[in-house]
Amino acid sequence: MASIAFLGLGVMGYPMAGHLQAAGHSVTVYNRTAAKAEAWVERHGGASASTPREAATGADFVMTCVGNDDDLRMVCTGTDGAFAGMAEGTILVDHTTVSAKVTRELAAIAAGGGIGYLDAPISGGQAGAENGALSVMCGGDQATFDKAAPVIDAYAKICRRLGESGAGQLTKMCNQIAIAGLVQGLSEALHFAQKAGLDGAEVVEVISQGAAGSWQMQNRYRTMLDDEFDHGFAVDWMRKDLGICLRTGDDIGASLPGTALVDQFYKDVQRMGGGRWDTSSLLKRLTRED
Repeated sequence: MASIAFLGLGVMGYPMAGHLQAAGHSVTVYNRTAAKAEAWVERHGGASASTPREAATGADFVMTCVGNDDDLRMVCTGTDGAFAGMAEGTILVDHTTVSAKVTRELAAIAAGGGIGYLDAPISGGQAGAENGALSVMCGGDQATFDKAAPVIDAYAKICRRLGESGAGQLTKMCNQIAIAGLVQGLSEALHFAQKAGLDGAEVVEVISQGAAGSWQMQNRYRTMLDDEFDHGFAVDWMRKDLGICLRTGDDIGASLPGTALVDQFYKDVQRMGGGRWDTSSLLKRLTRED
């Protein structure tokens, strides 16, 4: 079993850290809001630390799951950052969805100190984190991946290395691009069914068994029909992710017209006051005048 620091106890990180502790690892947590770290220790055991550096000192692995590029830099670098407490030969596994640019920047800093670095963004939502059934897409060298994968297995349904540093983040961008189109298509289908006088649930029961079926349809259609969006992955975070996708698309010459359009639809949802609504709230944009 390993000594692990887990930095960031949001809706994903909180249960992920819990799975590591339950698997027998020795886990020390850090969260910007200390009360959440204290609540985690009360529930799961382990320990909490007041800074990323303190949490990372003596750890074999440091897992990060924070908000964005700036948040990740903050917990990794500086006098109180995780890198300052990590010894040569230890490994940092980043589960945050960030740009490939910051990933490569931090991986280079880590390498300078003899620290392994794996970008390992996740997909599967809060339910996937709670059930230990996340999809983990990794970038980094093979040796680092081979050491980290058995630890990541505590909360993974699948964990795969896609290439060198940044490949995990680029794969997560593919994931978010695909989701954006799927949710918009599902929203339009349900809106069309309602306008046509059909029973939306019955429509989904039939079409979900054919080529139209998807995770989004299976897990979100009921709450969409019930006009319930106070759950799941927030629109604000999706727009952050899609912004990364669109900027990267410009950098590499990838055309993303559908993604750009859906990003603007999410902007409309934000203007409706839905920044914290689940991404499936694209339906509300279509039904707001009904």
